[in-house]
Amino acid sequence: MATITISAGTAHALPSDIQKALSSSKAARAAWESLTPLARNEWICWVISVKKEETRKEHRECLISKLKEGVRRPCCWIGCIHRKDKAVSPSVRGVLSKRSKK
Repeated sequence: MATITISAGTAHALPSDIQKALSSSKAARAAWESLTPLARNEWICWVISVKKEETRKEHRECLISKLKEGVRRPCCWIGCIHRKDKAVSPSVRGVLSKRSKK
């Protein structure tokens, strides 16, 4: 059986659970490969940034569903804060500071 190669993001490697989810859907995988590395990175970060496994599972399922619908980036996502190749923008810093005060 041939191994399926799936592209990763800019700052994140592709976690095995996301790779498995993408491997299960040819349509989602094709949509994934059509994304820019930065867009893939945001999806990866959106999935892995949650704390509970049940929420991560929901995010993986949503990722597959949204890719099949043609959605190219996570909705209402501030972007990956893990990137080391550029500074966090002032608008994202503002959102993060509001979140930390809660």
